[in-house]
Amino acid sequence: MYSWVLWFHIISLVSWFAALFYMPRLFVYHAENIDNEGFVKVVKIMEMKIYKYIGLPAMWATIISGVAMIFLSSAHYGGVNIMSTGGWMHAKIFFVLVLVAYFFSLGFFREKFLKDECKKSGKFFRVYNEVPTILLLIIVAMVILKPF
Repeated sequence: MYSWVLWFHIISLVSWFAALFYMPRLFVYHAENIDNEGFVKVVKIMEMKIYKYIGLPAMWATIISGVAMIFLSSAHYGGVNIMSTGGWMHAKIFFVLVLVAYFFSLGFFREKFLKDECKKSGKFFRVYNEVPTILLLIIVAMVILKPF
């Protein structure tokens, strides 16, 4: 059972990251083309669909399958609870929580753009787009390297 949940967790994670990577890129285009009404209208629809129909379900699927893996881990790892194998899992969970906060910040910016109130620049969102990449590197490092 653990392997199936792990498979689902990875698929969910990839789907969630598709939204995490694409939303700020859409925000770049949105901010840089704010005067083009037709373009903005289309981008607002794209932002909504990516956030609500891809990002939110994928985030929850990732979280739920991750929690399920924690509960299934003791059977998979011969009676050893994965939460007691070192601080790496605690660090991973912390950075996943930061990622969740980042995802909800994308929802905040989406709402600002929807109301035509977002004053952030395309340059801001280009930099902001790097946050999930950094978090992904850290989270994967925790899982594979188990540094502590």
